[in-house]
Amino acid sequence: MSIMDEYNKKLITAEQAAALVKSGDWVQYGEFAMQPVEIDAALAKRKDELKDVKIRMVTMTFMPQVCVVDPKREAFTMNDWHFSGVSRKLSEANLCNYISLTYHEGPKHYYNGYDPVDICFQPVTPMDKNGYFNVSTSNSISASVLAVAKTKVLYVNKSAPWCCGGQKEIVHISDVDYVVESQTNHPLAQVPGVPPTDVDKQIAEIIMADMRDGDCVQLGIGGMPNAVGMLIAQSDLKDLGVHTEMLVDSFVDMYEAGKLTGKRKQIDKGKMVWTFAMGTNKLYNFLDNNPVCASYNVDYTNDPYVIAQNDNMCCINNAIEVDLFGQVASEASAGRHISGTGGQLDFIFGSYKSKGGRGYIALTSTTKDKQGNLISRIVPGLSPGTIVTVPRSLAYYIVTEYGIFNTKGKTSWERAEGIINLAHPNFRDDLIKEAEKFNIWRRSNKQL
Repeated sequence: MSIMDEYNKKLITAEQAAALVKSGDWVQYGEFAMQPVEIDAALAKRKDELKDVKIRMVTMTFMPQVCVVDPKREAFTMNDWHFSGVSRKLSEANLCNYISLTYHEGPKHYYNGYDPVDICFQPVTPMDKNGYFNVSTSNSISASVLAVAKTKVLYVNKSAPWCCGGQKEIVHISDVDYVVESQTNHPLAQVPGVPPTDVDKQIAEIIMADMRDGDCVQLGIGGMPNAVGMLIAQSDLKDLGVHTEMLVDSFVDMYEAGKLTGKRKQIDKGKMVWTFAMGTNKLYNFLDNNPVCASYNVDYTNDPYVIAQNDNMCCINNAIEVDLFGQVASEASAGRHISGTGGQLDFIFGSYKSKGGRGYIALTSTTKDKQGNLISRIVPGLSPGTIVTVPRSLAYYIVTEYGIFNTKGKTSWERAEGIINLAHPNFRDDLIKEAEKFNIWRRSNKQL
């Protein structure tokens, strides 16, 4: 049978794909910008026929119709590995659950049977002449999902760029059960970088002062990492490498400014290594058939022992709160779930093991509550319902607009003193009093 004969034999409609789902099934959608939008809409129409269908995805970038049509969660239950603004909104309406994990362990969740998959709807590019599809901008768990799914359905979107590997970025027509062609070929989700504030830029400048030629860069999501990317593009730094979880628009700016050569990397020399990409068409067009970029599964990109093989890993991530013990909260605050662990812990751990590596947790010292009151993001201790993302034993550099502090090797009182120095001056006296209550403040310390 020819490749095209096999393709045509397996070709079905979105409605036929949705009809494969049975009550009680675990269904896997896509990741990030790659989502089976038309199959979701077809599945939503079966609400009255189904019960207890459990859907799993990674960072939803569209509003699933299965949630819109089933507010009582009788037919469908949505589950997300890492909350986006959409999944956060659904969670607050009790329509989405969070799945906790350390990101580099994700593929093994499937291989070990912790996350069963009865049917997957895997978004891909169109098939090439050799019978291969490409998982495009979302590689992190795709291979493991396809390996364990009982029924494998590909969802072809012509708008998706072909993203070079790496590894595990392709799937052959002979290895799947069905193919659905998108009728709209909807553009990938546009997620522009968060515009950095003036304070974000201050923090970015502090980190930039600590960077050096040949560093290997990882950037998290948010205004401050985006500000670092902007400053790198405008800097005199040279021969930087990339080994990151997320590829965003600012990496395109850095590359086009000639800052990213990867010449000094110890592994994947000359390659920009990543596991998922999320940005605008500037990024997606840059990725299309670009051999300088290499996508890998997340159990490679985020494995701390792989990360550490590159010297001078410079890993920059955001946080919500940091307490006086050095505990970092980046995903939930006071019971409100905001994002997820993601790769933050992976890269903080890996950066410390990297020769010359540095792992930065960056945050503004304050924020404002709903009433407009200034509140400190440096806190005495984490409140109930606030989740520790990086434990104090693994925390590394903490950065605010007031400076930078390396927590490694510090006593409890040294940590408290260093972290209080990063707080807004208006809150330091109260933080000192709390540190005294916790017995982590030396009585001989002078008032900061």
